[in-house]
Amino acid sequence: MEEVHQQLAERLYEKNGRLTIDEARTWVELLWEDFESTRAKAGYDYKGKQVTEQIVIQWIENYGPKLHDFIATNPKYKEMLKKKGYEH
Repeated sequence: MEEVHQQLAERLYEKNGRLTIDEARTWVELLWEDFESTRAKAGYDYKGKQVTEQIVIQWIENYGPKLHDFIATNPKYKEMLKKKGYEH
């Protein structure tokens, strides 16, 4: 899992020059955790890390360049990032 998260962080880092590699890694971990927990809360069966990886890749491709702006419009992620030690 560590290797997958690192590859995704590097992909996000390439998409968004405003993030450091550590910030990109934090974003990847948060997106991963959020997707899996939201899916579980909704009562869906676990489909494996491959499904989660594909969703995170889609989010990186679609929203990666603007993720740093997302904090201001989404208090949930702002709080999650703050807990991870990322202050924007």
